[in-house]
Amino acid sequence: MTVSIPGRLLRRAGAVCFTLGLTLVPLVAPDRGDIARASQVDTIPAEAKRIVSVGGSLTEIVFALGAQDRLVARDSTSTYPVEAETLPDVGYMRALSPEGVLSVQPDAILLLEGSGPPEAVEVLRKASVPMIFVPERFDSEGILVKIRAVGEALGLRAETKRFEAEVAADLEKAVEATAGIAERKRVLFVLSLQGGKILASGEGTAAAGIMALAGADNAIGGFTGYRQLTDEAVIEAQPDVVLVMAREGDLAISRDEIIAHPAIAATPAGENEAVIAMDGLYLLGFGPRTAQAARDLATDLYGNRAGN
Repeated sequence: MTVSIPGRLLRRAGAVCFTLGLTLVPLVAPDRGDIARASQVDTIPAEAKRIVSVGGSLTEIVFALGAQDRLVARDSTSTYPVEAETLPDVGYMRALSPEGVLSVQPDAILLLEGSGPPEAVEVLRKASVPMIFVPERFDSEGILVKIRAVGEALGLRAETKRFEAEVAADLEKAVEATAGIAERKRVLFVLSLQGGKILASGEGTAAAGIMALAGADNAIGGFTGYRQLTDEAVIEAQPDVVLVMAREGDLAISRDEIIAHPAIAATPAGENEAVIAMDGLYLLGFGPRTAQAARDLATDLYGNRAGN
């Protein structure tokens, strides 16, 4: 649930594994060369009953298609639904240990594009375990492509067609809800604030993608991925809102810490103490729940004007 306080927008949730991984390796559309290194497999064998899912959005799709009984393990970003957390964890998707993956004796592996490192993928390939790399894009079509890829791999064509249609309609409604907003909010996504240094999202990222779906503009541009900003760059950007992932422990970025930052304090976001925090996988996962995440973000940004 969102807790709204005048001038303060804050969502509390936890996805520590996801946010830790994102901090270590920014969530940016990866080099498609990883796909070429994977086994050239389009469909998981029908008899495959011991599947490892690597990538939180892929695991969500497997559950949504009702094929969770075929999963024997998942990666650390796969924290939804809660039942997924009962499965063995083979580690973070971009720092996989092939020994850990193979220890659960999989007969097939689903991997989100960008999983690795390449050396681990090569070991898995040599182990002759069928692998499918699912493309990653941070827009509506990218989500539908994921659903089709996972559904086709699992051999669930009818179920996939129905689910894809549901998600497509939901995404279309989310986009339509903000289509009439004339004054789009400028949002600064802060990935980390260690040592007072702001690491922010540029273009081509999941953060930029969810902003667009929610009818907002990225306050920072001119580069791809994540970059540490100077105070001058933050002040020049003049964001209306600061967006962060809800975290716990050492990874947490508190609202007070954000609005007390000298550069942010000199922006509309700082002056209005406008901070939104959302669960990392929910906000940036680009999976079945993304339409609702976009609506929630739009509501936090625009209130009833978002048309929800």
